[in-house]
Amino acid sequence: CINDVPPTHYDPEILRAFLTAQGFKSLLNRMGQTGTVAPVAPNPIAMPAPTEPKPAPVNIKATYECINTIDALQKFVTDATTKEFIAVDTETTDLTPSKADLVGISLSHTIGHAVYIPVGHRGAHDLLGDTNDTIVQLPLSVVLQHLKPILENPAIIKIGQNLKYDAQLFLPHDISITPYDDTMLMSYVLDGAQHGHGLDELAKIYCDHDMISYDSVTGTGRGRISFADVPIDKATPYAAEDADFTLRIYHHLLPRIAREHMATMYYDIERPMVDMIARMEFAGIEVDPHILKKLSQTFGTKIYALEQDIFKMVGHEFNVGSPKQLGQVLFEEMGLKGGAKTKTGDWSTAVDVLESLAAEGHEIVQKILDWRHLSKLKSTYTEALQTAINPRDGRVHTSFSLAGTSTGRLSSSDPNLQNIPIRTDEGKEIRKAFVAKKDHVLISADYSQIELRLAAEMGNIAALKNAFTSGIDIHAATASQVFDIPLDHMTPDIRRKAKAINFGIIYGISAFGLGKQLDIETGEASAYIKQYFARFPELSDYMERTKEFARAHKYVLTHFGRKCFVNGIDDKNPARRNFAERQAINAPLQGTAADLMKLAMHAIDKRIKRDGLLLTMLLQVHDELIFEAPTDQAEALAKIIKEEMESVSPFEIPMIAETGIGLNWAEAH
Repeated sequence: CINDVPPTHYDPEILRAFLTAQGFKSLLNRMGQTGTVAPVAPNPIAMPAPTEPKPAPVNIKATYECINTIDALQKFVTDATTKEFIAVDTETTDLTPSKADLVGISLSHTIGHAVYIPVGHRGAHDLLGDTNDTIVQLPLSVVLQHLKPILENPAIIKIGQNLKYDAQLFLPHDISITPYDDTMLMSYVLDGAQHGHGLDELAKIYCDHDMISYDSVTGTGRGRISFADVPIDKATPYAAEDADFTLRIYHHLLPRIAREHMATMYYDIERPMVDMIARMEFAGIEVDPHILKKLSQTFGTKIYALEQDIFKMVGHEFNVGSPKQLGQVLFEEMGLKGGAKTKTGDWSTAVDVLESLAAEGHEIVQKILDWRHLSKLKSTYTEALQTAINPRDGRVHTSFSLAGTSTGRLSSSDPNLQNIPIRTDEGKEIRKAFVAKKDHVLISADYSQIELRLAAEMGNIAALKNAFTSGIDIHAATASQVFDIPLDHMTPDIRRKAKAINFGIIYGISAFGLGKQLDIETGEASAYIKQYFARFPELSDYMERTKEFARAHKYVLTHFGRKCFVNGIDDKNPARRNFAERQAINAPLQGTAADLMKLAMHAIDKRIKRDGLLLTMLLQVHDELIFEAPTDQAEALAKIIKEEMESVSPFEIPMIAETGIGLNWAEAH
């Protein structure tokens, strides 16, 4: 670290030349005329990467130690303070951080050597007594008191594998891990969806090593025990190995980040997400169980009524939720045409099959689709969300996967909040259960028509760019171009068709799909699509260029440089190849939207910290952000959110952010 090196250890002019060449303007300003660099509190996000380590040799004999004495702990801490980076991992009682208790902490600053510090194993002696006592584990408070200076030391990079999880375990103890790197995200930035980014898989890829499995230490099935009940001598090698191989993998990935020109994507877009999402998940969002319970009863009543209607139409009762029984009823008893059998010999009742039958006017099939829809909402949301409410704070703490999609979008699980229907009345009712705490409101913010704006920008479509820049209704403008109708003669029906074409085209919609959506003949829909491309030839050129790039490289790029890998672009099967081509066209748009959203989140988070705003970021769902704010400050804070979201865009076309305020998510949205 430059701050710790005496001036006599380097030539100031050589340093000044190096800083100038590398563009380190702030360091040059701090260097001034004295030749030394004035200290400054480091920014964990902007902090440059440490000196590039050499790739870790595969075959290094590992030494794993259990630390259960103050002397051993103090010695490790003393050694660690002289290191440039240290790997950190935690063992807990639950996969959900908000429900988990710390069981142990593993650390490694030297490849092949790691330690495990047990703090929450049940049945272990954890009181500090006389020096002659045998101490099995140290108290958590004592361990954290010694580790806090390391975990917050600005001169030591903390390395984690999915560090977002571990960071949340330390937040309740007033410990903020900084600065940091995350091997999971480094792998994700480099290789996208080509393979998984879990520690076991990365250890196999980079070190040809099979990690000790979780099942081997906790058991499986009904016999599985909590990690808190695992004997410490068995827990030590398992836990310490995680820290050791996290450090080894880091040595492999760090050189690739620079070599493959992914520094901007990792350091500016992905790495800052770790701390920010950790705090979002930790905050959670309040959910009203009474609303959910009432909604479950309403859905249950509707489901029962649909079942009775279906039974009356069939003439007998059966299990509507059984695909096998349903197939027999529809295609054998009722003789509906258009059915197809699966490999097992049963009739397919997949959603596309049922939707086609419903479109033909079969009332019973539409009732079955409605039954499925309500049943899924009831089981997945109104019932499951009640059990997901944390009794400690009355809030739901979803988990956001930072490395789960091919385009960079966040995905939500446990519970999944991203599949709540947006446009249905039932989805709106479910969103009403997500409420603000007392004297607060929720603020919703999202980008308006972001992927369509990006298509116009990245495809350089002059007419659409002009419409967006001029603030003209884009769907009316499209309708005017495609259907040769003046803007002042526009009708709602024509605008609706243009809207369907606008969004359908960028998702690679077929003439059949568009015809079905607009309830017109396939030939008429095909003519609309041809006319669209004739009016906007730049879009067709962009699509062809993108597909050619995908064929040559097997990936496409977002505006900010993310690699979205495309499988099957050369597949001999036309259906699989066409799907891959549609994916290649859409991925740069969806990925760029995801990157822009992350940059907006960073900007808002920085503003919150800089100005001490009473604003908490709670959720990110698709292109929408949800915040909680004091009622009397909501209007002003919404303006700040909008300002930051719009200011991060580097595009010629304005990326317009829209905000809403309400006591619940539905009102705010």
